[in-house]
Amino acid sequence: MPRIREIEEPGHDPTLKETFAREQELFGFVLNPTKIQAHTPGIMKAAKQLSMAVERSGLVPAQLLALVYLRVALINGCPF
Repeated sequence: MPRIREIEEPGHDPTLKETFAREQELFGFVLNPTKIQAHTPGIMKAAKQLSMAVERSGLVPAQLLALVYLRVALINGCPF
């Protein structure tokens, strides 16, 4: 059981509605980190923008970035 309750529905917040809809379209579900970060939509949006900036910058090669994501998932016990 998570220590922080996940937000399952975006409610009336436009930032959450947009993010939840985008992830639902891309992945078929809303990612767990998004459900946790949804408690503070502004921080959630900024964190996602930071992640995208790192990916788009090209400063970290795509192959290395994929390995970083895999390592973080393993550390966190993520099943995928």
